[in-house]
Amino acid sequence: MAAVSKSNAEDTKQAALSPRIKGRETAKDTLCRNVTIYGKCRYEDKGTLNHSLRGQSKKVLNVDSPSFTPSFLSPNGAATVVAAVKKPAAGISPKAASAAPFMPKAIISRSSNATPLRQDARTPDWAVGEVQEFVPRRVQDPSMTNENEIPVSHAFDTFQPGHATNPYLDHSLNGAAFFPSASGFQQPVQYHQYAPIGHYNPNLTQYQRTVHDLFIPNDLREDIQKKSAAALQTLPSTQYRPVSQSELTTSIDSQLPGHIESYHSLVPLDTNHKNSNLLGGYTTWVYKAQSSANGHFFVLRRVEGFRLTNEHAIRAGQAWKNIVNANVVRIVDVFTNRGFGDSSLFVVTEYHPLAKSLLEHHHLGGHAFNARPSRSSHGKDQITEPALWAYVVQIASALKAIHSSGLAARVLDPSKILVTGKNRVRLNGCAVLDVVQFEANSHTPLAQAQRQDLVNFALVILAVGSGTLDAGQNFARSMDAFKRFFKPELQNAVVWLYSAMQNPEKTIDGFVTLISNQMITAFNAALHTDDELSSQLAREVENARLFRLMAKLNFINERPEYMNDQAWSENGERYFLKLFRDYVFHQVDNQGRPVIDLGHTILTLNKLDAGTEEKIMLVSRDEQSVFVVTFRELKKGVESAFQELVSKRGGLMR
Repeated sequence: MAAVSKSNAEDTKQAALSPRIKGRETAKDTLCRNVTIYGKCRYEDKGTLNHSLRGQSKKVLNVDSPSFTPSFLSPNGAATVVAAVKKPAAGISPKAASAAPFMPKAIISRSSNATPLRQDARTPDWAVGEVQEFVPRRVQDPSMTNENEIPVSHAFDTFQPGHATNPYLDHSLNGAAFFPSASGFQQPVQYHQYAPIGHYNPNLTQYQRTVHDLFIPNDLREDIQKKSAAALQTLPSTQYRPVSQSELTTSIDSQLPGHIESYHSLVPLDTNHKNSNLLGGYTTWVYKAQSSANGHFFVLRRVEGFRLTNEHAIRAGQAWKNIVNANVVRIVDVFTNRGFGDSSLFVVTEYHPLAKSLLEHHHLGGHAFNARPSRSSHGKDQITEPALWAYVVQIASALKAIHSSGLAARVLDPSKILVTGKNRVRLNGCAVLDVVQFEANSHTPLAQAQRQDLVNFALVILAVGSGTLDAGQNFARSMDAFKRFFKPELQNAVVWLYSAMQNPEKTIDGFVTLISNQMITAFNAALHTDDELSSQLAREVENARLFRLMAKLNFINERPEYMNDQAWSENGERYFLKLFRDYVFHQVDNQGRPVIDLGHTILTLNKLDAGTEEKIMLVSRDEQSVFVVTFRELKKGVESAFQELVSKRGGLMR
């Protein structure tokens, strides 16, 4: 009986531990399908299936299941599978609690010189060792040792320019790295404060205005600011020493004298040191300088190596000081000086900032038969017929003034005619040949020199119109190119000027009569420009009102001579003005740091000037007193206090 009980106990234990085939003996553990579908079963009290969801037991992990034995790679790279030895299932072993955790074996690296062995039948066709192992790497700083690696920029350094990445570099991560963009934000240049968006004309009624209607035009303001910056440009002061011509050409910016006569702060405007055939073959230099007499800026044209042999030559140059014409660069003075270590002639003229010659402005060059078509693709280089007529009228006006004074221009070339504005030209380089070639000019009749000016005038028009500089060498071919773009009226004017040497009766007066219609058109355009500038100037007349307000406030506040005067003690309206000054100029933020807000200052002063009914709160410096006043009351206080101050002075303000 004991043997039977022992046998039954072993069978029960073996049945509990060994996996059994699912059959009818396990039907009580099988959930009824009706409960799964309908939630209940009418045969719940009948049958052997399980009808309770709560009774569904979870499967547990059997610790006596065969352990996982991973395969390892043999030296030849093939995977070797170790078959697990099946042992009869036993009870829970006491060693299960101290079993080692799962640790996969390392992949044995395959030797590069391994000899291929015979593949075993149990060896799979695909070997794990043939796949490159993934090795995670840490992203390093920009100071990484490998120069081909691309550093990751700091995304939070928003105010520093990031390092640009080159996607064409051979990155060491083989495409695993990402390419971050540069820093997301950089401090913009505050050009919007000086050059706002261009003008736009929406559909507005007659009483409406845009912001651009309240200020000076952007292009005009920009042009004035650029010219002002060019006029104030200087070079670092250096000690001058006499140098040779070769040294001077290589280091002109550092070998300038401190002053020439009454002119100082020399700045080179033209570093082209080639000899000029137009000016007698002499090397010429152009400098900007400031006069110590009146503080104005002038241009010093230096003719290097000129030796004065006749005093009358200087007098011939001084005669140009009497030429006052809007289309001639005015001559200020002519003298010789040895400030550069040699004898040089200096011709002082007016300074026009950012002026360019016709040669530079229209990029003249090439040959007559192909220059103009090649320039047709560059709209900025082409010149229209109205613009060319404007040049003709202005140059004719300059020659009229010169010839009427008994002089000849002698230098009339695209490189010596300055463009100082939109379609605005001036003759430059005059009076140089009158001094340099004084002896030769004395043997040439003045009428002949004036007719030569007309011929040179025709060549200038032809060069600008055709886009070439060799118009004088091949006049017929240049004229053919000129006729393709301009009307017969302008063509006839060029031919008339070019034939002046063959007809002694042709003068500048006859040419002015010939182009009288175009001169009326140019005069009308000049009047329109004058009206436009006058209207712009009228807008800027009252811009000084804010300065007047600040001057009055500073006159009134904290006058030490009236500190003990009971009638002038800082009380009443004068105390409000003192607090208002702190409100405008002495504000601080929550951390006690000064607030520098120009917009707040201008807005507040404008409201004070208008005397609006807007109320503001003024707080004393000890924060013990608070006053609420309007801008109208403040304006009234400013006027009354200032008038009282003027009356104490005993007269009107100067």
